[in-house]
Parts: sequence; C-alpha cells; structure tokens
Amino acid sequence: MCLKQSIRNLFLYSAAILLTVSCSTEEQSEYKRVLTGNPKLDKLKLPDRFVAEHIYSPGEHEDGSWVAMTFDDKNRLITADQYGFLYRLEIPEIGSDSVAPKVEKLIIGNVAEPQVGMGYAQGLLYAFNSIYVMVNHHGNEAFAESTGLYRIQDLDGDDQYETVTKIKGFTGQPGEHGPHSIVLSPDGQSLYIVAGNHTDVPEMDAYRLPKVWQEDNLFPLIKDPRGHANDRMAPGGWVANIDPEGKHWELISAGYRNPFDIAFNEVGDLFTYDSDMEWDFGMPWYRPTRICHVTSGSEYGWRTGNQKWSPDYPDNLPAILNIGQGSPTNVMFGTGAEFPEKYRKSLFAFDWSFGIVYSMTLTPKGGTYEAKAEEFISGSPLPLTDGVIGPDGAMYFMTGGRRLESDVYRVYYDGDVDTSDKSALQLAGLPAEAKLRRELEALHVAGAPAAGLELAWENLNHKDRFVQYAARIAVEHQPVNSWKAKALEETDAVKKTQAMIALARHTDKGESAPMIQALMGIDYGTLDEKGKQDLLRAFELILARQGEPSGSVRSELVAYLDPNFPSNNNSLDRAMAVLLVHLDAPDAVEKTLALLETSKDDPNYQKTFSASSDLIMRNPQYGLDIANMLANVPPAQQTYLATVLGGAKSGWTPELHEKYFSWIQDAFKYKGGRSYVGFIDRARKMALSNVAKADFDKYNELSGAAMLTGNGNDLVNSDVQPEGPGRRWTVEEAEPLMADLVGRDLARGKAMFAASQCQSCHTIQSEGGIIGPDLTQLGTRFSPKDILEATINPSDEISEQYVASVIELKDGSSVMGRIINEDDNSYSVSQNPFSPDVLRQVEKSNVVLVKDSKVSVMMPGLINRLNEEELRDLMAYLISGGNPNHQVYQTKN
Repeated sequence: MCLKQSIRNLFLYSAAILLTVSCSTEEQSEYKRVLTGNPKLDKLKLPDRFVAEHIYSPGEHEDGSWVAMTFDDKNRLITADQYGFLYRLEIPEIGSDSVAPKVEKLIIGNVAEPQVGMGYAQGLLYAFNSIYVMVNHHGNEAFAESTGLYRIQDLDGDDQYETVTKIKGFTGQPGEHGPHSIVLSPDGQSLYIVAGNHTDVPEMDAYRLPKVWQEDNLFPLIKDPRGHANDRMAPGGWVANIDPEGKHWELISAGYRNPFDIAFNEVGDLFTYDSDMEWDFGMPWYRPTRICHVTSGSEYGWRTGNQKWSPDYPDNLPAILNIGQGSPTNVMFGTGAEFPEKYRKSLFAFDWSFGIVYSMTLTPKGGTYEAKAEEFISGSPLPLTDGVIGPDGAMYFMTGGRRLESDVYRVYYDGDVDTSDKSALQLAGLPAEAKLRRELEALHVAGAPAAGLELAWENLNHKDRFVQYAARIAVEHQPVNSWKAKALEETDAVKKTQAMIALARHTDKGESAPMIQALMGIDYGTLDEKGKQDLLRAFELILARQGEPSGSVRSELVAYLDPNFPSNNNSLDRAMAVLLVHLDAPDAVEKTLALLETSKDDPNYQKTFSASSDLIMRNPQYGLDIANMLANVPPAQQTYLATVLGGAKSGWTPELHEKYFSWIQDAFKYKGGRSYVGFIDRARKMALSNVAKADFDKYNELSGAAMLTGNGNDLVNSDVQPEGPGRRWTVEEAEPLMADLVGRDLARGKAMFAASQCQSCHTIQSEGGIIGPDLTQLGTRFSPKDILEATINPSDEISEQYVASVIELKDGSSVMGRIINEDDNSYSVSQNPFSPDVLRQVEKSNVVLVKDSKVSVMMPGLINRLNEEELRDLMAYLISGGNPNHQVYQTKN
C-alpha cells in the first residue's frame, strides 16, 4: 500500500475502524450489475437494466458548473452555467461509438454589434421558437442582464440568437432563493414559473390565491437568530402563469420556501419539491423537504423564522409526501421516456445535497394524490441540478452548482418497452373529489358567477381537505357582502369554522366580536380532532388580524377554551397554549409549564420517506451535522411550549420562573440545527424581559447566560479558537510552509487540533475521540506532504481497508455505511460515526450489489479556518504526536 494512501486511511473519520468482512467489497451475485471501471459511472446506483452514459464534464473544458437544461426544436441540449454562459450541445445518438458532444458557447447579439453573454440562469425552457431564460444575477460587465425572465430569439434564421427581450425583472434578493424554472403549460399555450422566498411577488393581473396574505400568527415571533430571511415576509415562494409574451400574469399558488422546479402530470395537475430550512433541524417548526400538489389558490404556509405554519392548519395545505433532509432542485415526470410504464408515470425529484433522484408513483386519492417513493438513481458525490426527458426517450441529468465539479449524464433503458400507455391517467378516471375540486377551482377568478357561491358553500364541510380548501378559496373570490351574513348565521359547525376563516381574512378591523361569538356557539366537545384544530386556528386568525377582543368577549373566550386544555393531543395543546397565553388566561402559564415538563413527541408527526440516519454518509459536509444531532435530539413539543411561555407576560410565580428557566438551561444540552441555540436563547430573553428587575440577574444566571456567546447564537467554547483569516487551503499553498517547523507553539497546535474538529474523532497522547485511529505516531510514519494531502483532499484515494460501502438493494434503495460484520445471512452496517455501536442489519437476500464508496467520510476543508501560523502549529503538533521534546518545539539556534 502506498504511503499517501496509508495516511489517508488514518484520517478517515467514521471509516477508521477496520472492516471485519471476509468478502470483497465488490462482491457479486447473480442479481448484481457489472461495474465499468469508470468512477463517474460506477458511483451511480441504477435500477435493473438501466444504463448510464457520461456525456460531458464542463469543468474540464472551463465551461463552468451547470445548473439548468432544455432541448431545442433540433434536439440539441441547451445548458446554463450558474455563474456564466449558455451552451448548446449536439449529442450523439444512443449506441454511437462515442458519446462526446459538440459543444458551442452561445453568444447573444448581432455580429455587427458588441456581443454579450446571456447566462447566470437558473431556469431554461425552449418554447414558442425561443429560449426563455430565468436570470438570477445582479449584472456586471460581461453579463449585463439582471435578475428577471428573458426571451432570446433567432429572428433572422441564422441559428444564432440575436434578440433579447426582457419580459419582467424581479425584485427581492437574487440568488439561490430567487426565481427559478419555467415550464410549458399542458395545453402548450402558456408558461408557468416558480420562484423562491427571496423573490418579491410582482404585481399580478389576476390572483387565484387572494391577495390578502399576512403572517397570521400569535406564536411569539423569533426570527432566525443568524439572520436568514429575516426581512422576507408572506407569502414566500410562489408559482405564476403567464402568456408567451409575458403580458398577463396570474398568481397560482404561494407559501413555499424555495422550490426550484415544477412539473405537470398527464392530467395537468402541477407538483413541486419544496426545500427545508436545515438550520431549523430539531425545532418544532422544522418542515422537511416535501412534495406539494400545486393546486389553484393553494397556500403552503412558509413564514420567516419560527412562524412557519403547521401542516395541520386549515388555511394551508399539507404535503402529499415528506421526503426528509436535502436540497431540492429538479422535478419532472417521466412522460415521453422510453422507460417501463412505472417510471414513465413517475414524478422524479432531485436532491442536490445527498445525490438522490427519487421516483414517486402518484395515485389519485380523493382531491389529491397518494405518493409512494423509491430511489431511482443515487451516488456520492452526486450534486444533482437539473434533468429532462430527451427527444430520444432517455433521461438527461446534470450535476454541479456552487462551482462544484459538473457532469452531464444520459440514462436509458436497455430492454423492451411497451409505450402504448393502455392505463394512462385520464381526466374521466379521476376520483369524484378531484373532479369536484377542479369544478371549484374554476371559481377562483375575479368576477366568478354568483351562482358559484352555492356550490362553494355546500362544500365547506367536505371531508376531503383539498376539496374543502378549494371551496373556501371559491367563497373568498365572491364579494364579501354577499356571504358575510350567511357566515355568521351558519349552523353547521364545520361550515361555520371555514366561513369564519374566510371572513377573518377579508374583514376590516373592529369586527372580531361577532365572529368570536359565532364560533363559541359551536359545541367543542362534539368536534373530531380536525374540527377542533380548525376551530382553534379560526380563533387565532381572528385575533391575529383583528387584535384584542373587548373585555367581556375575551373573558368568554377564555372560559370557552380553558376547560379543554390540556387535551393529551400535541397539536391541539400547541394551539390551546398559544391562544390561552395570548389571552392572559389566569392559569395558562401554570398549565403550559406542567406540559413542558411532561410532554413527549409524536414519533409519526411529519414522518419522512428518508430516514436521517440513511443520509449521514452520503455527504459528510451535511451528514455529520445530522449524525451529531441524532445523538441528542431536542424535544420538539417541549421546545414549542417553551417558546409560547417565553411570550407570557403574566401568570408567573417565583416557583414557575424557577422551573422555566431551569428547563431553558437544560435545553442547551441538546443538539439541533445551526440556529437551535439561538432560538432557545431568544425565548429565554423574551421571558427575561417580563421578570422583575430585581430578579433579572438571578434568572439570567439560572437560564444559562454564562454558557452563551455574546450574541446568544452559540455555546461558549472555552478552547482557543483560530484567529484567521483562513483560506481555502490547497496542498500547493500549504506545503512550502512545512519547510521550517522548528520552534512552533505546542499549546496552540493542540488548540488548533481541537478547533479543526480533529480531536472529535482522533486521539493524541490519550486525549480525544475514539471514532478514528490514534494519531500519536503519525509523524514517525508519514511526511508533512502526505498529511496535508490526506487532510485537504480526503477523498482522492481511499483504501479498501477503511472504505465505506454502498449496498444496493432489490427494492431500488441503497444503504451507505461501514460494514462492521457479516454472517451468512446479513451485513451489520454502522451509519452514524457518533453512534458507531448502532447497527443496521441488511439481509443479503435483498442485496443486489456491494461497492466501495468514492467519498471519504472525513470532511474536506477542516483546516480552512486557520491562518499560516496556525496551520504550521497544527502540523507541528501532528508530526510531533504531542511530544513536547520533539525537535519542532526546540528553540532555533
């Protein structure tokens, strides 16, 4: 084994424990596919009989990192560099001797005039003899175009694009949460676009979602402690429909965080894959990446900070499938693919972070769909950016983004395919609820016929949530005066609740009393769980929009709610706590604090398709954060209640304060996303603002103030931290610094060993973690250059002795981790480096292929916080093995 490879072995984080398997890590069976020897292809997990071809690597030709693609009318692939130009590729047919494409950089403009690049695009579509380009950029000398939707055309027929038309510019904060994809409507007559939550909703000509959105929360506001999206208000990301010239704009849906793409199925239903806020991980308002059915007038409840709506709220819709952690990019249906029927009908969703293409079978169920997911393609690393079904029936997809290594692939099915689509989904075959939903959605327009009110009203109590939602939006499109009295006089409890939600959204201030009194006429005990949830949300909306009710109405509302709290139901208890604390109910704090001490999380709440533990080793940069959190997950229900109590202004006693602030200090022991500590600290500070001045210091100390940094976003690290400034170190830059390491600082080198996270997994002189090997003798075996190469580029070479494994299963999924043991029937796999003893059993009878991972679990960039002197001290510490008598610590002569 070569020296460089040996040193890399020692630095692998979770792969450092010797594998105790007696078979090759690429053991084959009758089911297993044959590997090609090309690492760009062999890292891919594909379904049986699917074949992948590597087409092109833009970075190898200085063509950037590609993020968007579309085919033109001559079957040429148009692509976009995230930070540069557009390109046009002519790709050889499947089966050709070579797949190398002809690549042309597109320069926009007349040859006789100065030419400019059109690029910085995050969305491309060829339609109406044009390329529509969604530019996401401030503009500079090379790329004059700023954020907006553009249309480029070849009007003189010379196969070059000389005409640029700016359809609309967008305001907000351009970037990765800006405007994204463009898709053609099912009838081929218009376009749909999607934008992230940093893009302001432009003035529209029509609104299917009524333009009355607000934050609509009584839950105490805590914006992201690290500042993300703090000035971004409702309604978040959005979807709109426009004509080809961009003259007429209609808002279709909103309330998303950052959906990159949208896709239509065979019957014209629209779907997207929305992103999570990974810094919220472990918090009760965390929402996993999810597949959303983009219906007319739909709202999906994104709000800034901790204000994100619960999927239980009736004024937004739930996802049809929660995926889990990830970074959504492309979504597309397999329509037109030369694939087996199952995949032709599938919705494909791309995850950039963990390198997975999910395939989802969507089955009509009521007014929406039921989704069943599986892995279709996966790989590590595989930062997926965009994909499309080509004119040849193959799937084309790209990797790249954020200047990462970029590749273009083609995947085709090597087998017989029946493309007759005998069981194609048809409008006539949809469930009655879906047809009714569409009928109601036809009323989501200004000037809808008055007769539509009757249809909408009779469906306000429909048991199907998507139908019920569509009915309420249809009511809201009618003049308020035509249904206000009807709402207040309604006797059906469910209809009345929905009508009050509509009325709260459209009524002027000062009219809360009749709405609250109408709702209090409902017998709470007769309602089912959803009915209770909807009723409590209706009260919250009225109070959030109308303000405090009069004294008598307030007292009556407290008397109505209080006997039903607590309820032994987490969702209802959250809603009740918010209302009663907001209303200053006499015993609200005492009751809520009692729940804070005893409540348990619902393990099935927002259950995800992907288990967090399955993602850890797919991407060390993100996965180790997940692993760290899974070792000590925060209690979400308690955290929610603690935040509610943070806003309580009355009802406290010294005993209750003692209990509350003690809980806060204990909460800092948990591990959540990057903003977890900051959120707990902000709840702490809210509560402290309501204590007597004489008690402030006592409760400030009790609640853990000494544990926190000055801004409250992190726990104090008493260890010495790098002063920097750091840099993105390369071996070429770092190696010359190793020429003279005499007289270095032992204490600082040891501190940098800890600050760079080395000590979390490795031991020197009996101090450190046990996940990785002991490095005390490192300097006696390896050169400084070897150590640098293994630290800076840990994935360049990975020994078979320490490599993690990718286990491909017959059901299309895969498991990534270290094979710790095996017997005749199963593998024992460790997936979490911070919980190495927690093993997953994988039955061999379910395995298709076991192969080596091409990614080290050790993260690159660990030393990038260090300046030159700090790097020298760290290297001296590693080379010396912490021995103070080593020559690197001797004074220079």
